[in-house]
Amino acid sequence: MRLLLDTHVALWAVTDSERLPLRAAALILGADDVYVSAASVWEIAIKHALGRGQMPVSAAQALQAFDDSGYRILSVQASHAARVEALPLLHADPVDRLLVAQALDEPLTLLTSDPAVAAYSEAVLLV
Repeated sequence: MRLLLDTHVALWAVTDSERLPLRAAALILGADDVYVSAASVWEIAIKHALGRGQMPVSAAQALQAFDDSGYRILSVQASHAARVEALPLLHADPVDRLLVAQALDEPLTLLTSDPAVAAYSEAVLLV
């Protein structure tokens, strides 16, 4: 299985957070490839710079942790951005919508803890 982690799942995984669901941890450990989107790195950078408590690490620290964990960074392609337009408005967050589009376009299985994101497709797993 090839996985794309949403921002929170990725951060929980690399910071050994107790918030990482056991199912997510098992799927990550058993995956053939694990990806984190460049859009997630951008989200981490913005929220960390704003001093929001939900971003426990900087973008640079997150990138290092993703690399140390063997995760691959998935670049944002024009085809990913264009695919967002065809998604129904089930969720307003632009980063989450882009992650769904990337998962559908690549194809990858997106792991999320957000039920609104999971409603998009069978390619999105709620963990």
